[in-house]
Amino acid sequence: MAMSLNQLTRAIAPKPPRILIHGVSGVGKTTFAAEANQPVFVQTEDGLGTLPSSHFPLARTYEDVIDALAALYTEPHDFKTVVIDSVDWLEPLVWGKACRDNGWASIEDAGYGKGYVAALNLWRQYIDGLNALRDDRGMTVVQIAHTDIKRFDSPEHDPYDRYVIKLHTRAAALLQEHSDVVLFANYRISTVKADVGFNKKVNRAMGSGERVIHTAERPAFLAKNRYGLPETLSLDWSTFAQAMPPAIQSLLAAPQSVTATPTPT
Repeated sequence: MAMSLNQLTRAIAPKPPRILIHGVSGVGKTTFAAEANQPVFVQTEDGLGTLPSSHFPLARTYEDVIDALAALYTEPHDFKTVVIDSVDWLEPLVWGKACRDNGWASIEDAGYGKGYVAALNLWRQYIDGLNALRDDRGMTVVQIAHTDIKRFDSPEHDPYDRYVIKLHTRAAALLQEHSDVVLFANYRISTVKADVGFNKKVNRAMGSGERVIHTAERPAFLAKNRYGLPETLSLDWSTFAQAMPPAIQSLLAAPQSVTATPTPT
């Protein structure tokens, strides 16, 4: 069918953001997500600890994750944020599903990276489920990931190390592409020159324990945002929500007091 100007539309209300946060171990990524607006966790690892957040039983298969997303889509509830904790623990479940579907003993059995390409179809199905919750149920999406340090071969500069999402390269690129915000969480670190004698000085790292999130990409880490956020914010959900555009803030602001919703069984 031919396109026509009569088919033009304009967005009336902004959609909730799709957020991907990665960072160093123990920095507080799960706590950050637990402070969101009425969150429910889909767990692929037992990272909640004692945090009083509603969550599904620990997912042990890819199907468990998809079933949880389907329940949030079809059943009545008051949750406003879906949290996946974490996507790098989801990855082995994706590979397991790909292997069962194709009769492989491991994801490497397909040869020449074909197993990882097949896994991308499952990742896209998962992303479709998240997008449906966002578009049709008005839910903010938060995906949590651990971070890894990998060498980056720049076409313009000498190679250097950087923090990246701890996923296969293809899967990481897909999730980044389908996220409105990619945050890198770390401790704020500064360096000072220290005299070690013999007229020699070395750089020493100094840290106060302050935890921050970076919202824009730098050589040392992956990050991005589509909202014009400050480059660095405190690792705190309310601070992050207040930095978002006014039309988005109301979608992210957690109510002051919420009656606990029973944990799904």
